[in-house]
Amino acid sequence: MSRIGKKGIVIPERTEVSINSGVVSVKGPKGSLERSFRPDISIGIDGRQISLAVAKENKQTKALWGTYASHIKNMIKGVNDGFEKKLILEGVGYKSQVNSDKLILALGFSHPVEVEIPAGLNVKAEKNLLTISGIDKELVGSFSAKVRALKKPEPYKGKGFRYHDEIIRRKQGKKSV
Repeated sequence: MSRIGKKGIVIPERTEVSINSGVVSVKGPKGSLERSFRPDISIGIDGRQISLAVAKENKQTKALWGTYASHIKNMIKGVNDGFEKKLILEGVGYKSQVNSDKLILALGFSHPVEVEIPAGLNVKAEKNLLTISGIDKELVGSFSAKVRALKKPEPYKGKGFRYHDEIIRRKQGKKSV
């Protein structure tokens, strides 16, 4: 039994949720999101509350129960508040800038690295701070992970991209005898 799935999800004011043949649509002040769900979990709306129940009793549906509840909560939070990830770029000569729909990075390679910004995301580059924001939590997280993977922080000097709240464990360099 899922503890998260058993709890009802409260629909806040200024938010509309509709279910149409397995597709959940959420509209709020920041935009709208849609996601399709499998029919193994039945999703119902009772006034200002969403309830989820298992339609078929098996191991897979019990695993999906809480996951679907979390997806719906994240959709509701996204259209009301939005999500944001901050990346810090450390290193001498490392730069980032945004040109319309591309993120251009100078990461110490012989060429600039260009990354296409997906639709629905806002990216701001200020000195060494890169702010990625949007209403879809999955899209914000995957894009920030993709950018971080271009130059992960190394343990000796800490050069590269790191998350705002991430702590890099530093290693000691060579000792001279």
